[in-house]
Amino acid sequence: MPRRYDPDRRQRLIDAAIRVVDRSGIDGLSHRAVAAEADVPLGSTTYHFAGLDELLVAALRQVNEEWLADLRRRAEALDPTRPLADALAELTGGLLRGDRARPRLEYELYLAALRRDAVRPIAAECLDEMARILAPHTATPATARAVVALLDGLILQALLTDRPYDRDAARSALAALLG
Repeated sequence: MPRRYDPDRRQRLIDAAIRVVDRSGIDGLSHRAVAAEADVPLGSTTYHFAGLDELLVAALRQVNEEWLADLRRRAEALDPTRPLADALAELTGGLLRGDRARPRLEYELYLAALRRDAVRPIAAECLDEMARILAPHTATPATARAVVALLDGLILQALLTDRPYDRDAARSALAALLG
């Protein structure tokens, strides 16, 4: 049987990996699960990705690129007359309002870096880029990095505890940090 030309297969596998992690967590990620989700032969996963870590890196890169593009758009649209703490508290609230599936997926992939060395540089690149995006709006690059750490903590705590997001508390913490 001739091989079918399928130029989008690699991308379909990445998208399928993201859906598998979203549905079943990192522990549910396997070549078999991704192939089934993408509706491709099992061998396609190992043809396009040497291992699960390589597939996980591709998935995290894609999720990060989407998140960073959104953050760039929002940062470019910031009103310079409005306090940055207000804007960031609102942005964070937008992430956590309603269905938290997307931020939960993003953090699941992000936290995979704790145990998977191949994923760690991708998570670090995302943090560095977030700080670069926010730096023009803060007093120093170190402040931008601290803002990223605070936002990460606020989001992660909200996801872990399932508590409602407290915009006023977030705004106060951000204002204290930003001066």
